[in-house]
Amino acid sequence: MRNRAAYFGVFTALALILGYVESLIPIQFGVPGIKLGLANLIIVMVLCKRGWKEALLLSVVRIVLSGFIFGNLFSILYSFAGGMLSLLVMALMVKISRFSTVGISIAGGVCHNIGQLIVAMLAVETYQVGFYLPVLLISGVITGALIGITAGEVMKRTKNIW
Repeated sequence: MRNRAAYFGVFTALALILGYVESLIPIQFGVPGIKLGLANLIIVMVLCKRGWKEALLLSVVRIVLSGFIFGNLFSILYSFAGGMLSLLVMALMVKISRFSTVGISIAGGVCHNIGQLIVAMLAVETYQVGFYLPVLLISGVITGALIGITAGEVMKRTKNIW
């Protein structure tokens, strides 16, 4: 694809903007770590259309930049753990080619929450944080489905730019 750097810049900017927009939404679910994951919309689309290498680079760049701009070192650590586990599982599912965008995104949402929960258990040095797991799994399925449906629709409508 020509203009690869320009597209990467646009995808990075979109992911950062969506992450920022999400931070402005004042919805609290009572359980730490539950978010819609709007920035992952771009990651899912790039993974499905451009491949795991570009998705990996985009994910790392987005996590680091958004952490420095909107968060702190701990937010980078949590996002990195969740993002990398999520991307690994989603990339394997894309490679197998038997899963829909929605299924891939659901697995990504669930694994993102699991990755963050593992870091939380290590950070606070107790397994009791694991009691959040059922709620985080349910939220990962719901938010993953919403992101997957949206990604599928956006990819259909923008097939000319891919």
